[in-house]
Amino acid sequence: MAIEKVKAYFAAFGLADRIREFDVSSATVELAAQALGCEPCRIAKTLSFLVEGEPILIVAAGDAKIDNPRYKAQFGTKAKMLTPEEAETMVGHAVGGVCPFGVNEGVKVYLDESLKRFSTVFPACGSSNSAIELTIAELEKVSGFLSWVDVCKNWQA
Repeated sequence: MAIEKVKAYFAAFGLADRIREFDVSSATVELAAQALGCEPCRIAKTLSFLVEGEPILIVAAGDAKIDNPRYKAQFGTKAKMLTPEEAETMVGHAVGGVCPFGVNEGVKVYLDESLKRFSTVFPACGSSNSAIELTIAELEKVSGFLSWVDVCKNWQA
């Protein structure tokens, strides 16, 4: 199960005990915000795309939306989200629990600028009823990200 993979992944960083599991679904930004009692914008949603046949993940703030022209300028192609089946196979997590932790080999992770306005954010942990609170520095450390990108809209104050 993906949550077990993420727990083992976080154990290497000494963070496994900070994973929170809920009795309710946290599969969407709204549901996760309700489960955590936080603003939806602080949910760090992980979006999965296909670039040149390879999966990439973009972790963005809950209120951010992909800006197609910015995405194309960054990645050189139109934004094409993975299907739920592709996400599970290529990334290693099912939709609703996709996160940048404990992913399959070769999955590239990017963090979107929309996250930088928060001191802490709440990404999922591989299941549709889990999350962890991380500082931005912790997210950088444990996500194995390649770079910060600016590919989202609708979040600027």
